[in-house]
Parts: sequence; C-alpha cells; structure tokens
Amino acid sequence: MFQQGIKVVTLIAAVLSAAAAFADCTMDTLVNLEVPAESELRADAPFMDVLDTPAVITPLASRTPLNGITRAGKRLVAAGARGHIVYSDDEGRSWKQAKVPVSSDLTAVHFPTSGKGWAVGHDGVILHSADGGASWVKQFDGRIAGQVLAAWYRDAGATGLGAEIANLVKQGPDKPFLDVWFDDETTGYAVGAFNFIFRTYNGGASWEPWLERTENPKRLHLYAIRRTPDGLFVAGEQGLLLKFDSRRGVFAALDSGYNGTFFGLTGKAGVIVAFGLRGNAYRSVDGGKNWRKVETGAPTTLTGGTVTRGGDILLVTLLGGVLASHDDGATFGALPGQQGIPAAGIAETQGGALALVGMRGVRVQAAK
Repeated sequence: MFQQGIKVVTLIAAVLSAAAAFADCTMDTLVNLEVPAESELRADAPFMDVLDTPAVITPLASRTPLNGITRAGKRLVAAGARGHIVYSDDEGRSWKQAKVPVSSDLTAVHFPTSGKGWAVGHDGVILHSADGGASWVKQFDGRIAGQVLAAWYRDAGATGLGAEIANLVKQGPDKPFLDVWFDDETTGYAVGAFNFIFRTYNGGASWEPWLERTENPKRLHLYAIRRTPDGLFVAGEQGLLLKFDSRRGVFAALDSGYNGTFFGLTGKAGVIVAFGLRGNAYRSVDGGKNWRKVETGAPTTLTGGTVTRGGDILLVTLLGGVLASHDDGATFGALPGQQGIPAAGIAETQGGALALVGMRGVRVQAAK
C-alpha cells in the first residue's frame, strides 16, 4: 500500500508538485505533459541512471515543468523536472539554465543567502549552489541515504527502527525529498515521503537522519518545512502539522483539526498558514497551539505560498489563481489577471511582480 502510494507521489512531483496535481489534475493538465523523445523510448538504449546523468541543456528549460521557485537576493531561481534549474537577473524577463549534475526531478529550492542555496528532489537528491544558483553540486542522494541510515541507527542505538531502516535500505534510492529549508548557511533540513527527514549542521557536508525525532507514527509524507519567527514547522498528509520543540529535540505534533493533506506553509511574525487540498487553509496566531479554518474561496488545491516584502500573504492554486491576504491571513481575495495555467509555486520579484511556476514553466504577472 505504502509503496504504491509513493509511486503516485513520484509521478506527480515530476510534472507539477508532489500529490497536489493528483488531487485536482484535469484533462487540460494531462495533455500538456511532455512526451519522451523517440531515442528515450528505444528498447536497446543504454541505461543511464538519473543520479549520474547531468541535466540536458535546452533553450526551453524555463518552459518545462517547474515545481519550486525562490529568491536568491535579487535573483529568481526555479527548479523542476529532469534536473532543470533556471535563474533570472531581470525580474523574470529572461532566464538562463544552470549546470546541474543530475537529471532527477526536483521539487523545491531555497536560498538562505543570495549566494548559497539548496535544491531537493526525487531519488533522495540534495543539491548545493555557492554562486546564486548558476551551478550546482550533488551533496546527497538516495544511495548515500541508505548507507547513512544503516550506519546511523546502528551506531546511535535507536530502538524500534531496525525493521523500518532495513526496509528503507533494501528499497534503494526511491524516496523523494519534497521540501528544503535552511536557517542560515550551515543549518538546514530536507523532508519528504514516508517521514524522510535529514538535518545538516555543516552546510550539507554531512546529513544526519531524524526519523525518530518526529511525532509521526504513521510515517505520513512530509510536504513542507518553514521557519517563521514563531518556530520551525512541518506540514504533511492527513492534516499532519509538527513544530520543533528545542527542549525535547523533536518535531512535536500539533492539532490542526483537519484530516486532509497540507502541501505548504507560509507565514510571518505572529501568524502561520498551512494550506493544501481543495482550497483548504488553516491559520494560527499563537505559535501553532490553535488553528482555525480560513475561507479562501478557492475551488481547487493550494500549491504554494509566500509573504511579500509589504507583509501580504499570497497563496497560489493548482489552476494558477493567486489569492492575497492583507490582514495576516484572516481573509483572502483573488487577484485579477488569472490565466488558468497550472501552478506549483510563487515568489515575489525584486520589483514587486509575481513569478509563478508550474506545468508550463515560469510566468511573471503584476501583483495587482
């Protein structure tokens, strides 16, 4: 059952963003999927592991499926299918493709500074850039993860995880990371399917598993991780919300009052919003102790969110609509100019416009 589930998640994140597309995918979405070239379908073609195959350089990289977008200082950086990472220094008017050592599908990207950033994706991939996203190196992948898991839980003497770890190692590098967050240039987290969570204290030179540090006994998928001034939060399926308890050293479970899946988190001082399936969003103004449903009016899944420099909270829908809140997430209204193009993520440009990524790559639109 679990293994079938992760295959579904893996397929969807390749074309949009994890399970969000699975929940609300339309026929218009499906007909825009890329079809592999004939050479890729030949039965006698040599096998090439995506973990060892650099992303193909193409002038169409910014128009292929992209799953995540972020700011790196004044630069925009987006990541997506087949290892494609693109960046723009002119507010999204033009894009350059980065050099990437893998062709695994990428799901998320984050820069804690203008120069250093990390991207994660399928096959347990974690990539690092030290030049603002222009070039990348692989720090970690699912093959390394198996070795680390086996050694860590043997040496750490963790109890009750023996069979689970053995099974993860046996299955190989098939677990995707679905989000990444770094507090600074040294301390960061990658989260993903089946409670997959790793932490680094040294900028990714090494990663340690934290599987036993989550109050997630069902091993539900972890879709998002974000820090606000009120703490470090994780969101996942079946209404899962966690907050890091530094005293206990664990991600403690929060009661969201919701049983559907959360795909994202966004927030600022005094407020955090978790959002996901069928337009559902929940808001907390007390550090995660209590949550209330927010009526978004969205008829479809919410796939991405951000906070503008002016303090507005923005959410993007699977169908490309943008919802804006000017009152700290208490209410949301739809922005005009929606194009009905599937979207997976959103970021504000340096000039205040909105850059959206999704099935058809990246597009930039006015914020009003």
